Amino acid sequence: MQPAIKSFLGLCLICSTAGAVEPAATPATPPPSAPSTQAAKPTPTAPTGVKTATTAQPLTAEQLVKNKQQQDAKIKALVQDQASRLKQLEHANLEALAQNQELQLKNDSLSVQVQVLQSERSAQMFLYGAVTLAGGVLLGFFIASYIHTKRRRQW
Repeated sequence: MQPAIKSFLGLCLICSTAGAVEPAATPATPPPSAPSTQAAKPTPTAPTGVKTATTAQPLTAEQLVKNKQQQDAKIKALVQDQASRLKQLEHANLEALAQNQELQLKNDSLSVQVQVLQSERSAQMFLYGAVTLAGGVLLGFFIASYIHTKRRRQW
């Protein structure tokens, strides 16, 4: 049960961080024609003959967007992996619960069989005692009658 709780908490943590990062990380990307116009446009404070290096800024922004997309893809893959593991754990948990219930029923059945066998054994011992007692009584009568008839003959 503890691994299931840990994986569930891990999944919640990943989902909460993915949700918290995603809205701030989805900047409005400019249309494809915008970077080319920004790269060719000189800044107003620079002299007319000198152009600033603005071509690096759109590339870093694109790289940041690509990195963010890669991170989002990794996070989504982790979430999917955690979800699949959670499903596997739930499936294994259900199988274990079914097996547990089956074993409990089997245990109850065996307990009933043990009680039946114990009661049969006690009934069998009672019958053995009754037969032994009856045999002892009959043997006592035979011995007493034999002794009694023997005394009559001697007189």
